[in-house]
Amino acid sequence: MMETITLGGGCFWCTEAVYLRLPGVKSVVSGYAGGSSKNPTYKEICTGTTGHAEVIRVEFDPEVIGLSKILEVFWLSHDPTTLNRQGNDIGTQYRSVVFYENETQKEIVLESKRQHAFLYPDPIVTEVSPIPQFYPAEDYHQNFFELNPNNPYCNYVIPSKLKKLGLL
Repeated sequence: MMETITLGGGCFWCTEAVYLRLPGVKSVVSGYAGGSSKNPTYKEICTGTTGHAEVIRVEFDPEVIGLSKILEVFWLSHDPTTLNRQGNDIGTQYRSVVFYENETQKEIVLESKRQHAFLYPDPIVTEVSPIPQFYPAEDYHQNFFELNPNNPYCNYVIPSKLKKLGLL
């Protein structure tokens, strides 16, 4: 039986590109979660006023890849110590967040966070919360890296993350 977890680690184009390369991940959907407005658009969340984060909903087969591995990649693929920022992407929409589906996932997330804290000189500021309403992003955001190879962001930012993780 498949499981899902929703992760925010900055721009969803980056996180989506990472997770689509992991064996056992069935699907990744870029979207928005954690805000106050219903059916937000990219334009709205970019203002930073809706409270939503750019996130990905990861559907995975726990028989192939466990939640602990999903989370290990999460901690290593972004800087969980910067509040509301990843690199040049600044604002609450770029915050580090894990939205869990149930209490078992919550405990695994909190333990993983404790286990990875030693990797960073500063405290991890990642929000860990129950999943709120998830809104899929517009179609043009889905599978962005693969579909937009000439985009400057896809040429400079995403490949370095993939190389760091041994996925490119």
